[in-house]
Amino acid sequence: MAGMLPRIILPAGISGIVSALLLSLVQILWVTPLILESETYEIVAESRSHIHIVEKATGNEHSPQAWQPQDGWQRTLATISSNVVMAIGFASMLTGAYCLRRPSRWVIGIGWGLAGYAVFYAAPSFGLPPELPGTSAAELLARQYWWLGTAFATAIGLGLLFLQSKPLPRLAGGMLLLIPHLLGAPQPAMPESLAPEALQVQFIQVSALSNLLFWLVLGSVSAALAIHFGVGDENQGLASPENWHG
Repeated sequence: MAGMLPRIILPAGISGIVSALLLSLVQILWVTPLILESETYEIVAESRSHIHIVEKATGNEHSPQAWQPQDGWQRTLATISSNVVMAIGFASMLTGAYCLRRPSRWVIGIGWGLAGYAVFYAAPSFGLPPELPGTSAAELLARQYWWLGTAFATAIGLGLLFLQSKPLPRLAGGMLLLIPHLLGAPQPAMPESLAPEALQVQFIQVSALSNLLFWLVLGSVSAALAIHFGVGDENQGLASPENWHG
């Protein structure tokens, strides 16, 4: 057990940091400029509304706002830090899966990465696409429940589709993939966005591509490191012959 733990921690930590740094670079170059541009529309709208309420607000005491990172190094550091924590968590999940089903080649990790992309980004984004600041949204708790339910149903559905050979479990897997979208994601009563529609579309496209790149790198690097550090070797004696050859 003592020797197995470093073989799990090291691949997860290294692959998580590598993929997080790549994602952060892509976000700084592609995603953040779109967010900053959309915030200009939000600032203009807030300044206009402030003109109408400033007389009423002068006599009121306002509670201090929660701390937010400022533009520049604070926002960059916060982005990188959150990405590293998130990526190491996802990498730990993949490495745990490799302990049960060891990849024979690093390219197997691409398939795991695509599965992670489908579970944690693509499927939830069909109902709740990424939003720029100033975009109306449904109640937060409802969106969180739908997101979690969709991710869970997608993970189980993909597992039944690709890890089972009998038709009934595979049919159940396909149904699980559809159920969250048939129910529908919670939507705002009056959809509106302060940013132009073209900017919103570009933001969705860039977010999808950056997350796809992140998961492909995370899956392939984690699989390569899992092979290098011998993750899952202790289970190979119990595996079937075909698992030895991938």
